[in-house]
Amino acid sequence: QVQLVESGGGLVQPGGSLRLSCAASGFTFSNFAMSWYRQAPGKERELVATITSAGGSTNYVDSVKGRFTISRDNAKNTVYLQMNSLKPEDTAVYYCNVHITKWTLKRDYWGQGTQVTVSS
Repeated sequence: QVQLVESGGGLVQPGGSLRLSCAASGFTFSNFAMSWYRQAPGKERELVATITSAGGSTNYVDSVKGRFTISRDNAKNTVYLQMNSLKPEDTAVYYCNVHITKWTLKRDYWGQGTQVTVSS
């Protein structure tokens, strides 16, 4: 079964840094793009960053450009999100995501989420 497990969240002060990890299993990790989403209370889930299957291309929401970096290690079946210069508005639950197409079946898989709180 497909499984995504996030870790690395926590409480940091504004300007601090965190590195999130997502361990993937149950599918051929190197065949698929991976994404990070986040959701704050009362808000819609937001796409934060995406990385292509081989790690050759990345995309970010404007609000995190220059501060966040998505990366992956296909040998470890793990995707990362390095978050620097954190702001209070970055506070949210962060989720790892993969969209998998298998024959005619298409679906998104999500991790359980990890809480990031940025506060002074």
